[in-house]
Amino acid sequence: MRLPLKSPFTGLLLIVAAFVCMPYAHSDDFSAETAAWRATRVAELTDYSGWLTLVGLYWFKEGSNTFGTALSNSIVLDNPQLDKRAGAFVRHGKSVHFKGAKDTCVKANGAVVIDLELKADVSGEPTQLSCGSLRFYVIERGSQVGLRVKDILSSARRAFRGLDFFEAADSWNVSARFEPYQPMRHIPIVNVLGMQTDMDSPGAIVFERDGATWRLDTVLEEPQAHELFIMFADGTSGRQTYGGGRFLYAPLPVDGRVQVDFNKAHNPPCAFTPFATCPLPPPGNRISLPVTAGELKYAGHDH
Repeated sequence: MRLPLKSPFTGLLLIVAAFVCMPYAHSDDFSAETAAWRATRVAELTDYSGWLTLVGLYWFKEGSNTFGTALSNSIVLDNPQLDKRAGAFVRHGKSVHFKGAKDTCVKANGAVVIDLELKADVSGEPTQLSCGSLRFYVIERGSQVGLRVKDILSSARRAFRGLDFFEAADSWNVSARFEPYQPMRHIPIVNVLGMQTDMDSPGAIVFERDGATWRLDTVLEEPQAHELFIMFADGTSGRQTYGGGRFLYAPLPVDGRVQVDFNKAHNPPCAFTPFATCPLPPPGNRISLPVTAGELKYAGHDH
């Protein structure tokens, strides 16, 4: 089912209204919840800070990393909003300072930046720099430190084509058994760049479908997370759905059960931009069952 959206700038109220009015052959509560979730999904994706704005990812070398439009820079951004030399990101280990060039357009909190230490995304609140419609912040991935660049006027955001979904079905809203790991396991997770990190896994969800038993490991995105994170690939991956698998969140278990709504399975950021660093499903979460629920391939991208 295609849920169209003419423009990401149409307005959240119009988006919500369009989604809530979509027909579903299900209970009113289920229909309303699914419609609201889909509306929120589109609103977050098309927001000025959403994944559709991501236009660049550059890894720093140790020392000075100059950037601007001139080809002589370490980081070259072909964008008319920037100066030929806008400044430099100076890396010492995991520490990064930004040193602005004379008359630079780069600002932080509305003030031109001369010399500023930057917090990376692992801090929870990275320091955001801006120049016109461009946004920059530092990310850490394992031993690598880099610059993520977003543009709130990106072509991907302006040309957003809406999302496609399988028909919503109550039968894919599953009450799964939760099998805890005691002690908690550490599962190696590899991202699309080949970097590996260990994530805490409190247990697995186990459910029945098509006469067989299926098992998926869950992880916690942070120690105090209030929901389970599930990365999985299935029999639709690379065909009807994104080849790198899909993401899904579920509430923490109650009395040994977890309500898992596969209608809310969605594409990772890498389905929308080549500049994301998405984690991939662990080997045990690659199942042959076709999960014909949730988000389909994004029609507006070729990967």
